[in-house]
Amino acid sequence: MDKIRPAYEELGAEGFYATHGARYRNPHEPRVRAVLAQALAEPVAAEPKLLDSVLDLACGSGEATLALRELGAREVSGIDPYTGVAYRERTGIDAEALRFEEIAAGALAGRAYSLVVCTYALHLLAESRLPALAYALTEVTSAFVVVTPHKRPVLRPEWGWHLRRELVVDRARARLYRTSPEPVEATGPR
Repeated sequence: MDKIRPAYEELGAEGFYATHGARYRNPHEPRVRAVLAQALAEPVAAEPKLLDSVLDLACGSGEATLALRELGAREVSGIDPYTGVAYRERTGIDAEALRFEEIAAGALAGRAYSLVVCTYALHLLAESRLPALAYALTEVTSAFVVVTPHKRPVLRPEWGWHLRRELVVDRARARLYRTSPEPVEATGPR
């Protein structure tokens, strides 16, 4: 589990999680926790209800869920088609086994979340599939945090998302998007 990148190259991301999902742990969990804490500090202070009902999309073994609970999230649910066993062991709750493609096709229709968080997973989605997923998420939330080890993905306004805040903490990048346009606040190296 320490060397995920070579396993991705050998098995592909989907093959890796299908094989190792039950015992997956993000080796960058401290970075994920740190960047989430900083990315959400000011927005939560300004809008405490942001943490009322949070969806941890591609929840892994619960790294973001545990961090969100520490930040005061009232209710967090998880979605991941591969890591349900690992998520349940760490968080005590079951994750729904939905894929990005199912969400893009409307699997979350009728739901509402105060915030959706996706850590270390959205950059694995093919760029051609990103617009449909991004648009589908505008139907269930007005706030979306993407944490990534890369500069990608970047969500576009034409997909329904406007960058509100961006920061980097220990090589983990967090972007807070909203469905309405507002000024961008950038922190840390680009």
